[in-house]
Amino acid sequence: MVSNHVKRLAAPKTWQIMRKNIKFVTKQASGPHSTETGIPLNTLLKEILQFSVTTKETKKILNGNEVRVDGKVRRDVKFPVGIFDTVDFAKINEYFRVVLNKKGKIDLVKIKKDEALIKPCKIIGKTIVKGKLQLNFYDGNNIIVNTNSYKVGDTIILSLPGKKILQHLKLDKKAFIFLTGGKHIGEIGSVEDIIENKIIFKDQKGNLIETSKKYAFVVGDIKPLITLE
Repeated sequence: MVSNHVKRLAAPKTWQIMRKNIKFVTKQASGPHSTETGIPLNTLLKEILQFSVTTKETKKILNGNEVRVDGKVRRDVKFPVGIFDTVDFAKINEYFRVVLNKKGKIDLVKIKKDEALIKPCKIIGKTIVKGKLQLNFYDGNNIIVNTNSYKVGDTIILSLPGKKILQHLKLDKKAFIFLTGGKHIGEIGSVEDIIENKIIFKDQKGNLIETSKKYAFVVGDIKPLITLE
């Protein structure tokens, strides 16, 4: 029998949850995000947004078609949402983007309705499918393109829910990045230099910091195109 729960003490460190008093938390379903980079809708609604107190209340909200993730209605309490997904509650005019805070915890920031229609997707791989180039994104999604101008590490801004390419953001000098790992997780800044697998970026205080290239997620050319805090 497959368990629907996991012990809170064993849950990923990225989950912003109470570890004591209550023994179990909803187990995340398989989907676009790993257990480290995603969090179940039930946990998001109960412990981060505090829109519900019980799983029964969460199910009532979801079954009322009140919650959309990246523009699509989701009803599964275990469905994982992760970094830079949009979560919206159109009936109450509330819109959010999933981010990582500076403690490395999955969190939410409020966004405007218009911003809920776009999503940055980092390219983590490229494959050839039936003779056509396919871009593979960090969240498990992929898209077929007609040009090979995209590089691994670049970011594509997609429309939601249709997922059409709106903009191509290159991982290059002066690019504005958000860090998804390392000691400086959750920080933002502009790229000063790229040396092999390392990136030197300038943070908001003007400090030059070196970090791994794999942690850099491009979110804008000169300034971020999405709300990050």
